[in-house]
Amino acid sequence: MQNVVLTMLEELRTLALFAEEGSIQKVARRLPLTQPAVTRQIQRLEDMLGTTLLDRRQKPPRLTPTGLEVLARGRDIIASVEALFAGKTEPEGLFRLGLAHGLSDRDIAGAIANAAAAFPKVSLRLKTGWSAELIDQFERGELDVTIVLRSSEKPGPEALGTERLGVIAASTVADPEDGGRTPMPWVLSPAPCDARQKLTSVLVGGRRYFEIAAEIQDPALQMEWVRRGHGLGLMPLRLARRGLPDGLMLVNTEDVDLSLQVAALRSPHLNRLTEAADAIVEAVGKVIAAQV
Repeated sequence: MQNVVLTMLEELRTLALFAEEGSIQKVARRLPLTQPAVTRQIQRLEDMLGTTLLDRRQKPPRLTPTGLEVLARGRDIIASVEALFAGKTEPEGLFRLGLAHGLSDRDIAGAIANAAAAFPKVSLRLKTGWSAELIDQFERGELDVTIVLRSSEKPGPEALGTERLGVIAASTVADPEDGGRTPMPWVLSPAPCDARQKLTSVLVGGRRYFEIAAEIQDPALQMEWVRRGHGLGLMPLRLARRGLPDGLMLVNTEDVDLSLQVAALRSPHLNRLTEAADAIVEAVGKVIAAQV
């Protein structure tokens, strides 16, 4: 029930922005979200209320008479909710944070936990997943902030830094990328793993040998399978350079770019949670920036 209420508040705020801007495109730029995400928010609000809020026969769409009534009531609701927290200086409430699987390691977990500890009245609800899944949940209003991995040559305003991936192999394998031998297959996470998507685009795009020997979700089992010589694996260089388990080594991959952008997507409606969100995002950014 709490999630439904929070989602409806998000959608009422989106409707209020539409009334100010007059177009889905302008609302998307302000939030920022994609135009389809803004459209879905308004459609979900229509489904919840069982009515039509926008007259889509007009270009651009305009609020229907019912839409104008919902807008007026929605603004009252938003103002009432914000008034409840007026004057509260300490962040308080439920904070829903999404974190990409590829960033779910001890260093980043520690950074998030330490930053959150400074805000005892904030209840942190952490959810991990693949970036595409988390972005979809964020656009539906189910997450307040999500920290994801994405392939992008031009860092956007949400960028926290770059996560560089390293290739690992069993230390018993001599020159695994030597052109004089059969190239090795890969031990990777199942799709839609962010690192796997990056590797696929690099190898397939460069017309290189690419075969998957095993699809394993658990990182420890992945490394054990690589250690036994079943294929090559991937892991963040910031972790690999700190020390690999016995039986594993880094493979020289200077000729390929296996980097991913780390980005934090924030709801424009964080309100009293803004300070806590900023602290947690900054802490993750420092871990990423500290890699050699």
